[in-house]
Formats: sequence, C-alpha cells, structure tokens
Amino acid sequence: MLNTPQNPLRRRLKKLLSVLVILYVMITAALYFMQEKLLFLPSTLDRDYQYQFNYNFEELNFETDDGAILNAIHFKIENPKGVILYFHGNAGDLSRWGTITEFFVEKKYDVLVMDYRTYGKSKGKLSEHVFYSDAQLFYDYLKKDHNENEITLYGRSLGTGIATYIASRNKPKQLILETPYYSIAHVGKHRFPFLPVETFLKYKFPTYQFITKVSCPVAMFHGTNDEVVPYESAEKLFKVVEENNINFITIEGANHNNIIEFESYHKTIEKLLK
Repeated sequence: MLNTPQNPLRRRLKKLLSVLVILYVMITAALYFMQEKLLFLPSTLDRDYQYQFNYNFEELNFETDDGAILNAIHFKIENPKGVILYFHGNAGDLSRWGTITEFFVEKKYDVLVMDYRTYGKSKGKLSEHVFYSDAQLFYDYLKKDHNENEITLYGRSLGTGIATYIASRNKPKQLILETPYYSIAHVGKHRFPFLPVETFLKYKFPTYQFITKVSCPVAMFHGTNDEVVPYESAEKLFKVVEENNINFITIEGANHNNIIEFESYHKTIEKLLK
C-alpha cells in the first residue's frame, strides 16, 4: 500500500508551530537570565562622590556579614516629629533619591534612605533575601535612638514590597506605600501574559503575603494611569486586607512618577505626618 504524501499546508503548519515553540523557549530563557537587568536599573557612584543636598545629613556605610557595603543618607534636623525609613524604587541612586526624600525633611522629619546593593556606592551580591536583611539592618540602626512608634516606613515602587516586609516583622508607627504591587510576579504576568513568569522569576516580592502580618496603620497611594505597576495590582493588594486598618488613596490621572504633583497626595501626606 502506497503512503499518501503529507498535505503541504499541514507541513507548513507543523513547521510554523516548531518555530513558534523554539521562539517561546528562547524568549523565556532570555528573560530568565536577564531578569535582574530588567528588574533593577541602578546607576553607580564613585566612592569619593560628594553628595550635595539642601539639608544637613550624615553619610553612612554599613558592612554586612557577607562583606557587602551599604551606603545611606541620614537627614537629621532639630526637634523632628519622627523619622522616616525610606525604600526607593528600582532605578537611580542616592544622588537622586536623597533629593526626592528632602520633601519629607521639609515636613520636619528625619529621613534615612539607603541604596540597595549594586546601586550608587553600595556593593554586594543581590538576592531577594538580602533586600530584606539589609533593610532590617537599617531599621535596627534607627531603633538604637528611636522608639518604634516614632518610625514611619515609606516604600516607593520596588521599595513597597521591602517596606511591607519590614512592617510585617516589626511594629513601626505606620506604613506608607507609593505605587505598591501585589507581587513582582503579578506585575511581570501583566507585562508578559503569555510567559510562565511565576515559574522562572527569582525575585517574587510577595507583598500580598507580608501585608497580612502588618499590624500598624497602612496608607497606599496609586495612580490610575500607572504604566509601570498597573493600578489593578495595587487594587488586588488592597482587597487582601481591605477590612483592616488600611487607607487606599486612588489618584485619578496620576502615572508612576508624578503622584507628588496631585493635591490629594499632599492633603493625605499632611494628615499622615502631622
């Protein structure tokens, strides 16, 4: 019995499917090996770089048990209302974030802001675990001179997951989150909906798990036009604990980087930091 030749269309479809599978695997592999470059966008500073700010500050350098160097700026004023431990976003360094956090110094607060490993003058190997342990190191540093009810934790973007983790392990006065996310995996899935993000992602930052263990008051700010962390991610996070002591401030029309330009943000911050 003679074999019937394959349908040319069927052969083309099989070839196309094979190409698509190969491309899918290649893209997934590329994202796996490049995920740190996609998630973290640090700029670096020379060790002798001199910071210039409008308020008095102390530059700190902590060495961790594994040999990393963590650089930080500690703004100090006379008779502060309290102190803010600020965890910044995924791009830049303290030459930028120090200027941004001067906004809170103007509100009569001391502010401590650190650079993560590989950012600015900070050095060391990155992992999700060290983001948390390094953050706790600075919280413990503040506890030497402050009661916990004087410490406000503030997280922005990437820093919201870190700030929430620290709040879940300690008892600060309050937790303020600007552009928070449900988890990094949730944000990644939004950006790459057809890829198995949760499977290959090494940095989970599951804020939704941490926030259930936070006992202090929480305020969340998020803009409806956020193109980096979708509004739905913050909304999903809020629904985890909406019956608890949490205030979700939706800022209509705000994007990821301009929340500070809106009056509703300023009004709420004034109340939180009164």
